[in-house]
Amino acid sequence: MLVELLQAVTPMPVVQVEDRMRVETDHVYVIPPNREMEIRLGALHLLPAAPRAKRLPIDSFLVSLAEESGNRGIAVLLSGMGADGTLGAQAIRNESGRVFVQDPDTARYDSMPRSVIDAGCADVVAAAELLPARILEPRVELSTQSGEESPSAPLAAEEMAKLIVLLRQHNGHDFSLYKMSTVQRRIERRMSVHQIDSFSTYRRLARENPAELDLLFRELLIGVTSFFRDPAAWEDLRRIVIPELLRRHSAEHPIRIWVPGCSTGEEAYSLAILFREAFDDVSPSAAHKVSIFATDLDASAIERARTGKFPASIASNVSPERLARFFAPVEGGYRIARAIRESIVFAPQNVLSDPPFTKMDLVSCRNLLIYFTTKSQGALLPAFHFSLNPGGFLFLGSAETAVATPALFAPEKGNSRIYRRLESNEGRAPVQASSLGTSPRFVGLEHGRTQPTAGLQAVAEQVLLQHHTSPAVLVTPPR
Repeated sequence: MLVELLQAVTPMPVVQVEDRMRVETDHVYVIPPNREMEIRLGALHLLPAAPRAKRLPIDSFLVSLAEESGNRGIAVLLSGMGADGTLGAQAIRNESGRVFVQDPDTARYDSMPRSVIDAGCADVVAAAELLPARILEPRVELSTQSGEESPSAPLAAEEMAKLIVLLRQHNGHDFSLYKMSTVQRRIERRMSVHQIDSFSTYRRLARENPAELDLLFRELLIGVTSFFRDPAAWEDLRRIVIPELLRRHSAEHPIRIWVPGCSTGEEAYSLAILFREAFDDVSPSAAHKVSIFATDLDASAIERARTGKFPASIASNVSPERLARFFAPVEGGYRIARAIRESIVFAPQNVLSDPPFTKMDLVSCRNLLIYFTTKSQGALLPAFHFSLNPGGFLFLGSAETAVATPALFAPEKGNSRIYRRLESNEGRAPVQASSLGTSPRFVGLEHGRTQPTAGLQAVAEQVLLQHHTSPAVLVTPPR
């Protein structure tokens, strides 16, 4: 009945979609019952509906829209039950599209818009009657006055450097090590939200509003993740890596894994589930253990990961068997089982400046290197080599490679970016944090902050420990 109901309130033609129907402007399209729908090459394609437990038609459509439209995609999430739409909104946002969400306080059913907001995907949150005007706001163009360039051209190096300095002064993180094209697109997103058409104006706004710097910081940390992303790669990991690690380790010696750039934890939990299944396949009674260290620059993402709570939409990537075994239903979604949570330690870490973990059997760093410059990648791969035990494995994303360091890693058979650590003199020296390209920070001593009797050496050591050196512990033998 939706076609008739909508046609009564709009002069635009409202039609129920037929397979391969071409999309036209100023038309409203309604999905047929019991079908899923994608958009490809300007046409709407109908698909059989997924089983009810995994039926997420909004996510399915928005993911295809993100792939089809790139930064021109727009998602609007209104009143509704459940979390369908959250993964789709993430896909739209990751392609630099825009996401508009109804204010949950004005929604009859608030779980759908609230899920998108809680996931950090909303660009604009407003009452439904206010959203059309916000959607129709034109995308801003950078001012062409005073020699400034449009968003389609590279931003002036000087202007970019000034904003990167602001971010580094605000939170100590240096984004000059990221690909400038990625940084530029994320800055333009923030400008579009504020309807600012001049780069220098946005820089002034950021300088005068620390909260905007916090939002830009989170914008630059691209948390693109999901459970068992790229299933074929996970199957190769299960087939190639896990059996060998099980042969090497007894029940008394846990398998150690490092997951840098873990975001909200889906990859780390996927690894824990995969190893738990492998342990049970070998011998359910054997007390094999896995210790996973998952780290990320975004402290708020780490806090979300620790809760182990995820929206109901994860059912599109997690099988019903795994949902039943490793998750418990909670309001609004699922919580990962306690036994899986306890095998993972989540911690904030800057992989570009903090020391790497050591004596690892597997480093899973998927879809993080693609955001860094070639120089940064060249520093991280030796750090991963240093982190791994002899014969350990490096697991990269589908668009990443370690072929630039043939003395450090050799690819395993297949196309899943699994690499084995090689013995090499290049990776034997301990990796210092400063070698990964961090910029020095100059720290002034505030008057009155130290004891008047403290000598210059003690004061200098205090400053070095607080701001420049890695944490360390001196352990003496027991008496």
